[in-house]
Amino acid sequence: MSSRRSRSSRQSGGSRISDDQIHDLVTKLQQLLPEIRHSRSDKASAARVLQETCNYIRNLHREVDDLSERLSELLANTDNAQAALIRNMLMQQ
Repeated sequence: MSSRRSRSSRQSGGSRISDDQIHDLVTKLQQLLPEIRHSRSDKASAARVLQETCNYIRNLHREVDDLSERLSELLANTDNAQAALIRNMLMQQ
C-alpha cells in the first residue's frame, strides 16, 4: 500500500473502500458502458472503464441538451393548446 493511500485512510477515519469493492464497482460500471460491454476483450483496465464512463456521461449530457433544444423548437412551432398539453404531459412524468 502506498504511503499516500495509508495516510488518507487514517485521515478519513478508516472508512476506506477495499480493493475488492473497487473491483466490483469497476466491473459494474463496465457492464453499463456500451463501448466496453460490446468489445471483444472481457477485461478492461480500471482506467479505461473510468475514462469511458466520463465519455459516456458527457455524451448523455450532449444528447439531453440536443433533445431539450429540439423539444423547445417543437413547442415553439405548435399552437398554444398543443404546447400546453405537451407541457402538462411532461410535468406529470
